[in-house]
Amino acid sequence: MTRDDFVTIVNSKLKLVRTEYGLTQDKMAVILGISKKSLVESEKGRRSISWTEAVALTSIFDRSTILNDALGEDYAAMVSALALQDVEISYPSTMGGKIWWREIKSVNGYRIQQNIISNHYRILDDKDRRLLSSFRLEQIEEYLADIS
Repeated sequence: MTRDDFVTIVNSKLKLVRTEYGLTQDKMAVILGISKKSLVESEKGRRSISWTEAVALTSIFDRSTILNDALGEDYAAMVSALALQDVEISYPSTMGGKIWWREIKSVNGYRIQQNIISNHYRILDDKDRRLLSSFRLEQIEEYLADIS
């Protein structure tokens, strides 16, 4: 999945989420920090919401059944993976992938895992610290080859 794919999915669910929460267009526009005109244009398919607006919507309405059905329950991890794709940062320790992850490969204490909902990948070290997340397995494997 790319940022554009994510935005397209969220944009297509915008009106349904607004309706799910019983919000008027005026209230939803205020919540998202956009004009009512922009919201109406987005709901009618004449304008797409931006990446930032899609992230705001999914963050604010993180318990939406509509969004859960479209993106899976752990779409916050998906947003992080998309936002941080191709960026190396120092991640905190994870829980080791005991719940939403399947192990793809293990080499010299490093593990490649794939999220069962969003299908993005990550590399964990021997202390369960995430080293890299990406939707591209080849990027993850290249990184693993460089560090192992």
